[in-house]
Amino acid sequence: MSGLEEPEELQPEEGSLRLVGDDDTYDLHAWEAATAAVLRKTRLLGEDAPDSDVWDALSRTTLDGVAVPPIGHPGYVEGLRTSGRPQRVGPWDVRTQVDVPRGGEREANEAVLVDLENGATSVVLHLDGHDGPDWATLLDGVLLDLAPVVLDRPTTEQVESFASLLEQHDGPLHPATNLSLDLQTLEMLPSRVREDGVQATDLFLPVVRRARQLGIRALVVDGTALHDQGASDAQELGWTMAVGIHYLRMLADAGFTFDEAARLVEFRYAATDEQLPTIAKLRAARRLWSRVLEASGGTDVPQAQHVMTSRPMMAAVDPWVNMLRGTVAAFSAGVAGADAVTVVPFDEPLGRPDAFGRRIARNTSSLLIEESHVAAVADPAGGSYAVERLTDELAHAGWAELGRIEGDGGAAADAARTGAKDRVRAVCAARDAQVADRSRPLTGISEFPNLGEVLPERSPGIPRYARHHGWAYEDMRRQPADRPVFLATMGPVAGHTARATFATNLLAAGGVPVELAGPTSGVESVLAAYAGQPVVCLAGTDSAYAEWGADLVAALREAGASYVVLAGRPGERTVADVDDSAAMGVDALAFLGRVRTALGVDQEGSDA
Repeated sequence: MSGLEEPEELQPEEGSLRLVGDDDTYDLHAWEAATAAVLRKTRLLGEDAPDSDVWDALSRTTLDGVAVPPIGHPGYVEGLRTSGRPQRVGPWDVRTQVDVPRGGEREANEAVLVDLENGATSVVLHLDGHDGPDWATLLDGVLLDLAPVVLDRPTTEQVESFASLLEQHDGPLHPATNLSLDLQTLEMLPSRVREDGVQATDLFLPVVRRARQLGIRALVVDGTALHDQGASDAQELGWTMAVGIHYLRMLADAGFTFDEAARLVEFRYAATDEQLPTIAKLRAARRLWSRVLEASGGTDVPQAQHVMTSRPMMAAVDPWVNMLRGTVAAFSAGVAGADAVTVVPFDEPLGRPDAFGRRIARNTSSLLIEESHVAAVADPAGGSYAVERLTDELAHAGWAELGRIEGDGGAAADAARTGAKDRVRAVCAARDAQVADRSRPLTGISEFPNLGEVLPERSPGIPRYARHHGWAYEDMRRQPADRPVFLATMGPVAGHTARATFATNLLAAGGVPVELAGPTSGVESVLAAYAGQPVVCLAGTDSAYAEWGADLVAALREAGASYVVLAGRPGERTVADVDDSAAMGVDALAFLGRVRTALGVDQEGSDA
């Protein structure tokens, strides 16, 4: 029989497994030297720069100022100031999202049952309107002792209605069921005033006592509410800790022990397509909450963590990319030890998700668990040099944000809420600048846009605010230019294709189509393809620009071009007499705005 012999022992003796050979003597300096050689070839590192500069060249910095390195090394775990690991063992709770429009309880019930029969293990309901739905119809056939049910940002009337339903239920309830009252989200974000004058604070303790009597959770600390406004990871961490502390204080004043109070609360966080920062954020959240309980005198009650994939990262254009974003986010949440994971359907930005969108959402977790075995190991990222360092630094950044909120009076204080919102706005401005110059690229939005796409149709969904990262580009795509830009390609395809492709993609990101001249040999052949478009963009090599670019610009202006753009950088070595230019690092949104104005497009936009 050929092949490897069967091992005598299935597991080697501890400490005897070697993953390197005798000749593998590489160290950190060797990696720096090899990496620096590659970067110098690609001109990303200067010839005279020291090899150690590769860290700055390849690291990126989050919006919280935390560096994400290209690789980890043992030095990263020296001097860490926090500790703690996720404790989830086995698969996470696959929590499916179901929207419930007014009068749509029967249809929503069908969606709930389909999800629960095909891989989902719990449900998060997003209810339209202010009052409670027809619960008997909505939850008909749902085994409430097996499938936890929670609510997504409910009104106080909906919380009370849900509590009444559960109190009438004949039988046990799953302990992860949550009445889902989130006092701070109701008070911090714009909300209505009840007709009966009852305030959310008036219901806090009654709702908690009802939940305690039922043996379920009462409260949600919803970090996604601030995330949807544009918050950074550390801001989300700091805010959720501040809200959690506020709830602990209120419950302690009512006679609850800190351990009792902690068991009544579930934290809700957003997972993005930034894999390592998401893993680190969720691990840091557990460390911070453990520290809060320790400082309060409680024991280490594990943080109940429900993670939803980010809505701001999603897009209505090229929505298929949302599947990839959701997969990375769900993977990160699972690896980070989330207790429950909700994948937002890829088609939600288009309206109400259909059966296909919900199926893809729930199957994302099923595939990660059953096919990829992501849940087979507890805390698989634990021990990773880079992840441990990133977790520690995010924990400290989140604790610093908590300090700012507490310094302004705590989560319930107007000054603290105003300060938190101001800091979120500053982060939004920084992110917008990165999106504008495409240093934060958005696939399908600012990069590789598809102007010819046909979007799937969806019925109107329940309104939900999220400050999408690509909102400015999407606004332009909703109002595309009627007239194309003439792409004056200079020379053969091999010569102009790089800049022609760059310009085509850049213009498409702003809803501007192009018409290509094709292969050309000089001014006359370009003019032969020109059809009088007011905006023209030259695309060719620097040598072509220098040789006949100035003559082409003059000829195009004489033929009717009123706005001439150069793909590249203008100057003496290329072409100087142009109205605008586009190159790597340009403020793409500002450039596209000027081009659209030259094309006569009425500029209207928002930041939603």
